[in-house]
Amino acid sequence: MAKKWISFICVWIMALTVLLTPLTVRAQNDSTDETGNTDLIQAPSGVLMEPETGTIIYEKDKDTRRSPASITKIMTLILIFDALEKGTLKLEDTVTTSAYAKSMGGSQVFLEEGETQTVETMIKCIVIASGNDASVAMAEHICGSEQEFVRHMNERAAGLGMTNTHFEDCCGLTDSANHYTTAEDIAIMSRELITKYPKILEYSSIWMENITHVTRQGFKEFCLTNTNKLLRSYEGCVGLKTGSTSLAKYCLSAVAKRNGVTLIAVVMAAPDYKVRFKDAATMLNYGFGRCSIYIDEKMQALPQVPVKKGKEKSVPLLYAEQFKYLSTDGNAISNVKRKLRIHRDVDAPVKKGEQAGEMIYSANGKELGRVKILYGKTVSKATYGDCLKEILQNL
Repeated sequence: MAKKWISFICVWIMALTVLLTPLTVRAQNDSTDETGNTDLIQAPSGVLMEPETGTIIYEKDKDTRRSPASITKIMTLILIFDALEKGTLKLEDTVTTSAYAKSMGGSQVFLEEGETQTVETMIKCIVIASGNDASVAMAEHICGSEQEFVRHMNERAAGLGMTNTHFEDCCGLTDSANHYTTAEDIAIMSRELITKYPKILEYSSIWMENITHVTRQGFKEFCLTNTNKLLRSYEGCVGLKTGSTSLAKYCLSAVAKRNGVTLIAVVMAAPDYKVRFKDAATMLNYGFGRCSIYIDEKMQALPQVPVKKGKEKSVPLLYAEQFKYLSTDGNAISNVKRKLRIHRDVDAPVKKGEQAGEMIYSANGKELGRVKILYGKTVSKATYGDCLKEILQNL
């Protein structure tokens, strides 16, 4: 009798195991599919971002701090373009290479001490050939020393919300444990560079270009060859930066454009250079297969709003920002409708920049998002003298 009961219990245990196992597997698969299959890439860390909206489409271990190698130069380039925007630096300015800059190892363009190159040439040396010597020469030119330049790099990173980043040099050559960033932070600074300074993509998409060394030994041609092999193997790739050291392994921030969509694919700590390019291509394919973006290029004209008891009779309106919406379900966005909600008349005073209402965007009965509508001008309250003047003018 005991043997029968034991057999009966064993059968039920086996039956329950068979029934429950598929449920467990399905639950695990469902949890990974919410942000994409976490096994999509081989490298330990990766991020796929759409830069117009800043949306992360895919992530894998995005917050782990790792050595970025020459990906560091993305922040170096941001500071160079910041200086160009401020007018403290011009593309045609000449930069002199110091002995310290010349002494940089790793990837370099073999600048000689005392050699001068234009800022534009130095940018090409940095973004195409990943020149450590050119990076340090630019840092010294802009801030007087690499150390001061790095201080500004860390300030800029903090301003972008890169909370898991700290730089020790301007080129990523260091093996210091205090020089680190994450896949997400690389995507953030890549986004800043390409959206604020899109001209960088003109340089980062160059495959090969010659520069001329002018030194005491005479003239010598040197060919810059892009380290980003996706430029030749992935349709739509336009940049951005590679990096590798024994500590960092193989890293990449790749930018590609297709059908009006731009994507940034970040790979960190890949075991070899082939994996980093394959992983980036895999993420980009995943994103382009799912993403479409709507940008309100022709924003609807906004009316003037009447102002009661104001020095002026009406106030203009303006959009707080351009509306952008990213769809990641694989379907194109069409038949977008707009609905304006504003205060039709207001009492003075009215302050410029205060919210007057909102524009609501929808498609196929689904709300896509809203943009604030602001007062475009300050309108003060009319005084007794203003009212008397108006009466006299009317008379």
